[in-house]
Amino acid sequence: MQTYQLMATAASGIEALVGKELRALGYDTQVENGRVRFTGTMHDVLTANVWLRTADRIKIIVGEFQATTFDELFEKTRALPWESLLPVDAEFPVEGKSHRSQLHNVPSVQAIVKKAIVRRISDVYHRRTRLPETGALYPLEVSIVKDHVLLTLDTTGDSLFKRGYRKAKGGAPLKENMAAALVMLAHWFPDNPFVDPVCGSGTIPIEAALYGHNIAPGINRPFVCEQWVNLVPDGMSDDVRDEADSKADYDVKLDIHGYDIDQNMVDIAQENCRAAGLTHDITFKQLAVKDWRTDQQNGVIVANPPYGERLSDQETVRDLYCQMGQLYRPLTSWSKYILTADLEFEKFYGARATKRRKLYNGALRTDLFQYWGKKVR
Repeated sequence: MQTYQLMATAASGIEALVGKELRALGYDTQVENGRVRFTGTMHDVLTANVWLRTADRIKIIVGEFQATTFDELFEKTRALPWESLLPVDAEFPVEGKSHRSQLHNVPSVQAIVKKAIVRRISDVYHRRTRLPETGALYPLEVSIVKDHVLLTLDTTGDSLFKRGYRKAKGGAPLKENMAAALVMLAHWFPDNPFVDPVCGSGTIPIEAALYGHNIAPGINRPFVCEQWVNLVPDGMSDDVRDEADSKADYDVKLDIHGYDIDQNMVDIAQENCRAAGLTHDITFKQLAVKDWRTDQQNGVIVANPPYGERLSDQETVRDLYCQMGQLYRPLTSWSKYILTADLEFEKFYGARATKRRKLYNGALRTDLFQYWGKKVR
């Protein structure tokens, strides 16, 4: 079976987690800014799409080279073996981006790459008319950074954060793969309590339950590469999903709670939980942060509270941070992980974090403030 150069793309700050996931799946990796490189077959492509919790997309690297002129871009693109990936009827739109490069006009870059691929495919298949592009979708991207051209084929389609269970959402939902990253960074063990005190639409508790049961996050959603009959043998997708399902532990008992002050958000979280098939694994309840109490030990709190980006909201949000500090600081056996864009969070929480980690929630810079508990044996 053909082996490809692959890469998993990721939000800035969580590439190392993607690398860790891939190594756990058995792949050698090279972690770079915003992506992780590895090699594999189409079976591996499907496996990565089904299993990766924190990545955005899985792409095949078709080629990479230096180019400073459009002629150079055309000739080096045409020299690549596109016929090994694209059938004659393939629909292959070309997206593009360029940073700090001589070829900075993105529409022109896209047009040149498209023209070069059409020429290559037409020559190989002896076509004298336009390519029909009536077949399966093969999404391509040309990325140029400092005159280095990277040509990729997206195997995922809709981003991997779209698991399929989120039927409704609140005003500022956290992406599923970012929520999964927070769960992984919390070093939570499924036999310990897990609490999200500001759960919103329930994404963090749902991702924790998927992780706790070892359920592959992409097991119930399609990928664009599954339509590529020239590359993906019949039955391969079912085999990958069956293998993933066999590794899930549906019997493990989980102690996961999600709370929100807004009953409407609690209702939305419960709807999403039902869609994920996790109704019996998570308890959602309307409750203000200041009203929560526990006598349990060794738990984990993961929270994505409001950021108070608007000045009118800042006082209310910082009062919430004060409440969190007053309530959580005495819970010395609990670890707390709180994501916010307010870099003064520690001041209002009332304690310095054990560790801070910079993450990006979309384009917004946030910090994960980590307070590590001391486990009670």
